[in-house]
Amino acid sequence: MAEPEINLEPGMHHELQWTVTPDLSAPHLGSGTLRVFATPAMVALIENACSSLVQPFLPEGHTTVGVLVHVQHLAATPVGDSVVARVELQAVEGNLLTFNAEVSDSSEVVGRGHHQRAIIEIERFLARVAGKSAPGA
Repeated sequence: MAEPEINLEPGMHHELQWTVTPDLSAPHLGSGTLRVFATPAMVALIENACSSLVQPFLPEGHTTVGVLVHVQHLAATPVGDSVVARVELQAVEGNLLTFNAEVSDSSEVVGRGHHQRAIIEIERFLARVAGKSAPGA
């Protein structure tokens, strides 16, 4: 079966803003003891921004899944402040998408990183996952 054409080009970019709520804090997510924006939440923000950028360009029945995250958390953001992830698609290599990301709060850049996502066929992916929970798997 031929792979569907996907119109993604390096240079595409997207921004996503979140308010830092208590459920995005380090104590809530188990990544620290201080009530600040948690690193796992920063990763989720970046992944969400990257996914949101490309999903409208994917054929029906396809989505992306995260396969690599490299993030530097550079500064703390208090609960109540907002953070914005700015992501840019850097490369498209087959089904592998590579992004650069920068995260800022109201004062400064608080994180930078790279993220990769793989384009997958949903039905095939879920069938493989279901096979892992089948008896005898």
